[in-house]
Amino acid sequence: MIADVSKSDKIVVEKSTVPVKTAEAIEKILTHNNKGINFQILSNPEFLAEGTAIEDLAKPDRVLIGGRETPEGQKAIEALKAVYAHWVPEENIITMNLWSAELSKLAANAILAQRISSINAMSALCEATGADVSEVAYAVGKDSRIGPKFLNASVGFGGSCFQKDILNLVYICECNGLTEVANYWKQVVQINDYQKSRFVKRVVSSMFNTVSGKKIAILGFAFKKDTGDTRETAAIDVCHGLLGDNAKISIYDPQVTADQIMRDLAMNKFDWDHPQHLQPMSPTAAKKVDVVWDAYEATKNAHGVCILTEWDEFKKLDYKKVYDGMQKPAFIFDGRNVINVEELRKIGFIVYSVGKPLDPWVKDLPAAPPS
Repeated sequence: MIADVSKSDKIVVEKSTVPVKTAEAIEKILTHNNKGINFQILSNPEFLAEGTAIEDLAKPDRVLIGGRETPEGQKAIEALKAVYAHWVPEENIITMNLWSAELSKLAANAILAQRISSINAMSALCEATGADVSEVAYAVGKDSRIGPKFLNASVGFGGSCFQKDILNLVYICECNGLTEVANYWKQVVQINDYQKSRFVKRVVSSMFNTVSGKKIAILGFAFKKDTGDTRETAAIDVCHGLLGDNAKISIYDPQVTADQIMRDLAMNKFDWDHPQHLQPMSPTAAKKVDVVWDAYEATKNAHGVCILTEWDEFKKLDYKKVYDGMQKPAFIFDGRNVINVEELRKIGFIVYSVGKPLDPWVKDLPAAPPS
């Protein structure tokens, strides 16, 4: 289409996270349809994080611009650089070759996800040994070479980028015969899947080895707080695991609509990437899933509560009120480490918090799902 409507030379900027060598594919298409017009392709991946996108646009850590190492390519890079220079300090604008720019975005996401999988792997060991993953993460993060970010243990990472980008990286490695490197990155995704299934196992084994017919409240469905995005959210896998054992689920999230939740629970993996009219709806999920608009409504008469998104409001709930409205023994499974475990135990809850010393109740129960 660009080739079709262009009447003068153009700089085409690729913003999306794409498989390495996409710029080359765009270049080939444009060159073969050029009608005497010159096209320069630049890779300029974005690094916006959901929930802080405007801030990330206004004050980016860095802006990457990749282009051809030819005079024309360099001229195109300078033209785009001049646009950013209106609000981004020059030292934060990095220029490089096309492939480096494309790969840098995949590498950044893979390494961020790897940090989460690393601390989540440690959380399993903390539970087994009586260590506290928050204390371990704090100590590790104090090392200036490591730093504190992305070291919060949780039920697992979600979002539309991390898993997709790592699998993209795995594919590129395999295509280039780098099997060992591909396997290394695959393991980051496998640890993430393990963490989610481990969480479900904790819930089921704590509650007398079955959640069949029991009401479980799910607090938080989005993949992280301050966004309504549910793509690849850990909540989907946790809900599927509980539904697989015939639990009745009551879900509350301050931003995600009931329609979206039902659609997510009815979809096959990765179908979220398809147009909405091609996404299948399954009537089975609806029978055992209730979406409510209040945390207290979700937890009323529940046997257990799972916190799956770190919304600030979940730190401020009146947990005495929650406890009084629940079936006893009342269980709380904190997948985001947002609650004060000791205070909740004083109220009377049996508490499981990822990577924290275990409640005597769950100590002797199996720690990991059978492989």
